[in-house]
Amino acid sequence: MTVEECYQLGYVMKMHGYKGEIVVFLDVDEPGEYGELKSVFVAVNQPNGASQLVPYGISQIRVLNQQKAIVKLEEVHSEEQAAQLKGCALYLPLDHLPELPDDQFYFHEIVGYTVVDQQLGPLGTVSNVYELEHQDLLAMEYQRKEVLIPINDELVLGVDRQARQVEVNLPDGLLDVYLAE
Repeated sequence: MTVEECYQLGYVMKMHGYKGEIVVFLDVDEPGEYGELKSVFVAVNQPNGASQLVPYGISQIRVLNQQKAIVKLEEVHSEEQAAQLKGCALYLPLDHLPELPDDQFYFHEIVGYTVVDQQLGPLGTVSNVYELEHQDLLAMEYQRKEVLIPINDELVLGVDRQARQVEVNLPDGLLDVYLAE
């Protein structure tokens, strides 16, 4: 399993107790949906600096409020083993993602889609999605420049998965800001 075949579920925040339990931040909209999770991939750093996804069984998970859970991994039995996982990202295969309504999309799925404006037509390709604290931004390559489009209902109208397009209604002058020298 590779990172490209997965989505990040969250990360290990800290240890909990002395029997190998960990506190996990669940970076998902509905943490309660993960209360029956049986396994997870942990991105473990290798000596060469790369990360490797290692499967871990989950013997117990207690989802708390504020997107946190206390997790007991089957392979972790001590405080020392749990400490080694602090800060490690947790992943699940993409096929574990819940199905979304047609008017919603996952950020990872639109990378590579064509951005089509209502007035201007096809503009460019989604190169990235930046998840910032106050505003998520869609990054598009347009005339060899990166253009950032705020992700909100007024600007990003929807996604056509079959045509691999993101439909937008850009405000007048947005592209000009990025093209000005």
